[in-house]
Amino acid sequence: MKCSFFTLLFALCVCAFQSTVAQTHHIYVTAESDDKVYEIAFNANTQQGNISDVIPVGEYPTETEGPHGINIGLDGNYWYLSVAHGTPYGWLYKFKTGSNEFVSRTELGMFPASMEVSSVTGLLYVVNFNLHGDMEPSTVSVVDPEAMAVVADITTGIMPHGSRITTDGKFQYHVSMMTDELMEINTANMEISRRLNLNSNPSSTPDKMANGTMPAPVVKPTWADPHPSQDLVYVAGNGSDEILEIDTKAWEVSRRFKSGKAPYNLEVSNNGKWLVASYKGEGATGVWNLESGQEVAKITNSRKVTHGVTISPDSHFAFISVEGVGGEAGSVEVINLLTQKRVEVIEVGKQAGGIIYWKKTD
Repeated sequence: MKCSFFTLLFALCVCAFQSTVAQTHHIYVTAESDDKVYEIAFNANTQQGNISDVIPVGEYPTETEGPHGINIGLDGNYWYLSVAHGTPYGWLYKFKTGSNEFVSRTELGMFPASMEVSSVTGLLYVVNFNLHGDMEPSTVSVVDPEAMAVVADITTGIMPHGSRITTDGKFQYHVSMMTDELMEINTANMEISRRLNLNSNPSSTPDKMANGTMPAPVVKPTWADPHPSQDLVYVAGNGSDEILEIDTKAWEVSRRFKSGKAPYNLEVSNNGKWLVASYKGEGATGVWNLESGQEVAKITNSRKVTHGVTISPDSHFAFISVEGVGGEAGSVEVINLLTQKRVEVIEVGKQAGGIIYWKKTD
């Protein structure tokens, strides 16, 4: 009787475990050199993935327009895409999730990049990286995603990139790559509320520039991601090979972690335990334990030029986009954060870039 009880208990535990992992994660990823977006499905039980749909984007079949940044709307019914190359400006596209039908588009600034919608204002904030423009301050475009109309342009630093919004929707953080700054936007009044110099050498701060000359950036930050529950923001120091932790109450750098070569994107898991960073300069992905401040794993990717990161809401899987080189296919690579091992590689189009988690289904 005792054995049968424990046998039954074990069977129930196994069933409960299987029911928690028997789910499919759905992700969108861009292929910048193919003008396509891929919808990916990853089965957490078999730990295998496949392409659900391929969505051609852009207006000109003979030109490469460069789909770059991607994100999901608040209700999950639409996804938004920044298309970098226009004449001369880029575009924001809106599609229905699932059916992937085109809805509408609106013109933005030069080379629009990353974006997110605020849960407070319902507005979308997208940085204009201005990759091919002059070395002058760029903008963050604020868009009404229902009307698909730009309602404001906020002047910011030079070559802004890597933007994310706090869980409460009140603040948007992005970095200025060429002035080594972290920017904070108050999403309600649509103004930059604070700027933080990330360079540990104070002699190169932007307010000490003279005669119109600009000191060479050292940190070259490329991404910012707020902690889901603490007053912290994490920044990828692409030029200084480090990850910076910013205390937003003290408004200062609280920790600097020496990282792999050229960290480009990063994301903090929902449980606040893991930080996953793409090392663009060495074709690898780093997994960090934020409590200890230690890198617990560095996973070599299947090809070079690691790009984007998105993590499942259950903090179990990280999905990494890897560009590839030349005519090589890009990929989405899946890391199990519990085992800190790569479990799947899904080939997609060339120069896989922007990547975002959509939803899970049973």
